[in-house]
Amino acid sequence: MASRNKRLAREVADCQKDSSKSGITIRLVHPDSLDKFVGTFPGPQGTPYEGGTYEIEIEAPEGYPFQPLKMRFITKVYHPNVSSQSGFICLDILKTSWSPVFTLRTCLVSLQSLLSTPEPNDPQDAEVAKVYLTSRERFDETARYWAQVYAGAPSSTSPNGASESEGGEDKQGRRAAQLAGIDWGIADELGAPWVVRFAEMGFEPRKVVEVLQLLNYRADNRERVGHEAVLERLFS
Repeated sequence: MASRNKRLAREVADCQKDSSKSGITIRLVHPDSLDKFVGTFPGPQGTPYEGGTYEIEIEAPEGYPFQPLKMRFITKVYHPNVSSQSGFICLDILKTSWSPVFTLRTCLVSLQSLLSTPEPNDPQDAEVAKVYLTSRERFDETARYWAQVYAGAPSSTSPNGASESEGGEDKQGRRAAQLAGIDWGIADELGAPWVVRFAEMGFEPRKVVEVLQLLNYRADNRERVGHEAVLERLFS
């Protein structure tokens, strides 16, 4: 146990020393314990996750480094190899391909790389993998939106890539109504682009409309309600 703790303390120090260059950080959950940590890393450039910061829950077992670290995304992320609900990760180095040479930092780097190179044929979230394989444009849009909502990535546009005041809502409204089988006026009242956006994430369109109505998610109330509240209701 003493050698384990000594190694972990060194790994934390090394990671902190390099954080200004890599953007990867790690901190102890409890200052007097080397069992649980929270790591962070920036979303990879050139991906839908760019601009976001991702928090990872890390637990070092007593058998570390001969047993793999346990890692889970705290930050919600839309990715084939990460559960949209629990944050559990499908990555071979955390399971069958683990090696004692891996460290806290190299595992965080591997997760950062995973965001750049998904493995949809070995998914943790089958629904997200299906979207990735059948519609990359839809996948990228949804992953980028989640990065904005949950990871703090910058955003200056509405879900359909333009200000809601720029027009085109009739077309979006009719599309939403077709998706949900609802009256066009209801979709238009709720903000048709938002109805479409949530429906395209894979949620059943009728449920999207029900949740938006329940939360009174309309133009002058959207900022107060917040996108996260809508997603939490949709997942429940």
